[in-house]
Amino acid sequence: MGQTDKEPWYATGLRAGLELVGWVGLPIALWPHSVLLAIGVDVVLIGVPAVLQTPGDKPGTIVAVPGWVTVLMVLAELAGAVTAAWLLFPRWAAVLVSVLALACCGTELPRWRRLLSRI
Repeated sequence: MGQTDKEPWYATGLRAGLELVGWVGLPIALWPHSVLLAIGVDVVLIGVPAVLQTPGDKPGTIVAVPGWVTVLMVLAELAGAVTAAWLLFPRWAAVLVSVLALACCGTELPRWRRLLSRI
């Protein structure tokens, strides 16, 4: 992220909270079915974004990827959170996570526009 493109705290916080729901919830939901899949989903949801980054989005790029890859990774994180919520939580909580994921898409739009403009 450039010096003038600082992301609002609420966008970062909302995205981070939803990422945690997916990181914790999906392995719990998958564990009874496949231990390898439960571990693999966290490798994908945590490990891949830690290694693949769009230059200028966050400091410390390890492997540079275009902005659309970062956008897809965020969408995968949000999908993981929503899926975990519907598999594990009571319906009201799953609806809340789903609404928050939609709100997160809204708060991410400025970042996504910036990332996609670097194609």
